[in-house]
Amino acid sequence: MAWLTRFVVAVVFLAIGVIISPETFGSNSEGPRSPKLSTFIKLAHLLCFATAWGAALWATFIGGVIMFKNLPRHQFGNLQSKMFPAYFTLVGVSCAVSVAAFGYFHPWKSAALAEKLQLGFLVFAFLFNLLNLFVFTPMTIEMMKQRHKVERDLNIGEEIGWSKNKEAAKMNPKLASMNKKFGMIHGFSSLANILSFGCLAMHSWYLAGNINL
Repeated sequence: MAWLTRFVVAVVFLAIGVIISPETFGSNSEGPRSPKLSTFIKLAHLLCFATAWGAALWATFIGGVIMFKNLPRHQFGNLQSKMFPAYFTLVGVSCAVSVAAFGYFHPWKSAALAEKLQLGFLVFAFLFNLLNLFVFTPMTIEMMKQRHKVERDLNIGEEIGWSKNKEAAKMNPKLASMNKKFGMIHGFSSLANILSFGCLAMHSWYLAGNINL
């Protein structure tokens, strides 16, 4: 999926949230809220938050680790290059809807400090995913492709894990330089992903304290 398509998808979903919840930006609506509409928006928030949380948990701590430990390194990298744009799109769109839905019930101008903080956590989770989707992921994929080309010339990359790459990099300055650049870009991407996950974790605590079972 091209970056422009991903951007349009994210904007469209955010726009839908804004349309159904004008109070997100502090406008005042007249008359009581419809109970059915309120329930629908709460459901949208819950499902989208749960989707973002579950996807982030799986991709960050479970799925990626299992694949890295069991797939040849080039196969693992190629698979990740297809999965991560879809992953960040899914989580970004889910966060956008959650922001709009939460803002509907807690407009910024009238919200208490606790609700402003929660809205802030959701907004930052959305922004961190956009940063990954449009900046770090394309850079990581491009660097990965360049490194794969060098590794194929050295007849490595089909092993599981990093052992042959590290050994080859000791004798190949070009590969060592690529490893350093890839590690830096991938590190920024991982940091953005962890920060997004942390923001969602903070909101999960807030939701747990407000659920009546």
